[in-house]
Amino acid sequence: MSCEPWQCGEIASTKKANPITKPEIAVAMIKRAQRPLLIVGSNATERYMEGKQLIEYVIEFANASKVPVVATAHMVGEFIKRGYQPAAFMNAMEIGQRVVDPEWMGLDGKGHPDLVLLVGLPYYVESLMLSGMKHFAPDLKTMTLDNLFHVHAAWSFPNASLEEWAANFKVMTEKFNGGN
Repeated sequence: MSCEPWQCGEIASTKKANPITKPEIAVAMIKRAQRPLLIVGSNATERYMEGKQLIEYVIEFANASKVPVVATAHMVGEFIKRGYQPAAFMNAMEIGQRVVDPEWMGLDGKGHPDLVLLVGLPYYVESLMLSGMKHFAPDLKTMTLDNLFHVHAAWSFPNASLEEWAANFKVMTEKFNGGN
């Protein structure tokens, strides 16, 4: 696994993402968060691992973790087709702007998210969103669940194979389902 940006043009300046070396680390951070939020992008139906679409892994993870999901682009229809109702749907740039707004009280109006998870967005879109969050909401923790390292996140999995990515999702889902 590599901790270099997946796209070589992404330069983090003095602040670079901490690599998530084990999925248990991500689980511990998500469990510790008071108001986590998962943003799922349009690539969730384009990426496959072990013969299964990413969206299926995300739904299993979301059901186990109870983290509210924001579906971007056309993904709301894809979630509903699979029997999962996301907490909200909006375009990626809109949710990216809302999470940096300190006055936004979250999807339920009860408080600002303290941890934003991102997965399945086009790399360049996710990178721009993370850069905005890093610069305009410096106290907001961000984490990517992709298999591509994002330097602008607070925490990111290193570049990894599809097999390692699937294994990470399985472990995270299992840990929320009560596994050791």
